[in-house]
Amino acid sequence: MIAGQATAKYVRTSAQKAGLVLDLIRGGDVNQALAALQFSRKKIARDIEKVLRSAIANAQQKPGFSGDVERLYVSACYADQGPSQKRVRPAPMGRAYRVVKRTAHLTVAVAERPAKAAAPVKAATDAAAPAPRARKSAKTGGTTAAKKK
Repeated sequence: MIAGQATAKYVRTSAQKAGLVLDLIRGGDVNQALAALQFSRKKIARDIEKVLRSAIANAQQKPGFSGDVERLYVSACYADQGPSQKRVRPAPMGRAYRVVKRTAHLTVAVAERPAKAAAPVKAATDAAAPAPRARKSAKTGGTTAAKKK
């Protein structure tokens, strides 16, 4: 199974905001993930799209890759918290507010789905198996108004 991974470090967003967008693409096909990122209204989606395209290119460069990008899927994607920049903003009456400018490290990993094997042919013994029994109805007669009396 061929896999590729890409990481973008020190992206100027919080890991929590990036995680919301990464949840959209986790486990899906790469084409569906690219479409979801392209039409997402979040600003971080553009950076995640770049990382995803890089991970796809890394997987294509591996020896043994089948050449079919359609078989790739997002096997893992996560955002780790990076270093935060601390800044000071002036506030009324001589005070100061601290502003924390957060960064994140984005990681996207793609892998190739295994080729689907041919469906097994049913044996004659499977065709002679008995049919499942019918279930009894959940209602056993009478209405709720009749039971109250």
